[in-house]
Amino acid sequence: MPLQGDKPDYWGTAKIELSRNDIVLSEIMNKFDDLELVSRGDLFYTLIRSVIGQQISVKAASTVWSRFCEKIGDIEPGNILSVDIDELRSCGLSQRKAEYVVGISESWSDYGSLEWEEMSDEEIIEKLIKLRGVGRWTAEMILIFTLLRPDVFPIGDIGMIRGIEKSYNSGERMSREELYSISEKWKPWRTVACCFMWRTVDPEPVEY
Repeated sequence: MPLQGDKPDYWGTAKIELSRNDIVLSEIMNKFDDLELVSRGDLFYTLIRSVIGQQISVKAASTVWSRFCEKIGDIEPGNILSVDIDELRSCGLSQRKAEYVVGISESWSDYGSLEWEEMSDEEIIEKLIKLRGVGRWTAEMILIFTLLRPDVFPIGDIGMIRGIEKSYNSGERMSREELYSISEKWKPWRTVACCFMWRTVDPEPVEY
């Protein structure tokens, strides 16, 4: 598994190939040329952060996460299980999210030793969504931000959708079919394209 601070070795190649295939994306990549993807190297950390960030804005998620880290310290199962649900809720988590975070922490002993690198993207998604509170979107964030998989297209991500609509359709809504159609020319580097789509709608790079 990638270590903390690791960057994808395909990033430069991907940008070159994407630039050739997509003039719109080429201009966006030139504008945000300093954008990088860096793994935290900690699947559990990214999983908990992704669950906390579900269905709320990047700004709101950042605020809740800061409070959560202050309360918990190092993001480890034992530290999370040492506080009660009410303390987690005081950080800004809903009752349901607090339960998810506790449940994932309780189950992690069965997951922490898995050989993630040897699994395909779909195998990883299938394994992670067995955890209560972890849907496909959360698993895809793991694939992108921890495992640095190159060709992930999180079709359920609002920020990415808004970025595509802004860049390719003057901000007007697009169907799933239209979104997938645009993503076809990004293969096999859809992860890289998505990172730049996020950057077009958020002043701060997305992190998990």
